[in-house]
Amino acid sequence: MAKRTRKVNGLPTIWRVPDELWVVMERVIEKMDRPKAKGRPRIDARETLDAIIFRLRSGCQWNRLPEEFPDDSSVHRTFQRWVALGVMERLWAILVNECDELGGVDWEWQAGDGAMGKARFGGMRWVRTPRIVRKTA
Repeated sequence: MAKRTRKVNGLPTIWRVPDELWVVMERVIEKMDRPKAKGRPRIDARETLDAIIFRLRSGCQWNRLPEEFPDDSSVHRTFQRWVALGVMERLWAILVNECDELGGVDWEWQAGDGAMGKARFGGMRWVRTPRIVRKTA
């Protein structure tokens, strides 16, 4: 796969974890997600993180990850485990911190996202709201 680069505020867009950043992230993953003594060996953490970044940046489905990444089920299972353990939250904090030091975080700009759509199955039926009588005391 061709390495995609797009510069935002002079910084390249991350599609894969750079070596310098991986050194820091590897310590966090090893500390927070230790492998069990028995059982099947885990997939490579760096390749998994690259697959997760690709999936989150591209918006593709888990089962549509390119062949260069580990098995989609294993990546998804690892992602769920990392979310439950708080690994992803910690990695996100490291990324924001590193990006902020490089001047890549614009704290003035913020966005909100919401789902605006029709209620499934028609939503609630219209019900007359009872009138509340004013207290006279």
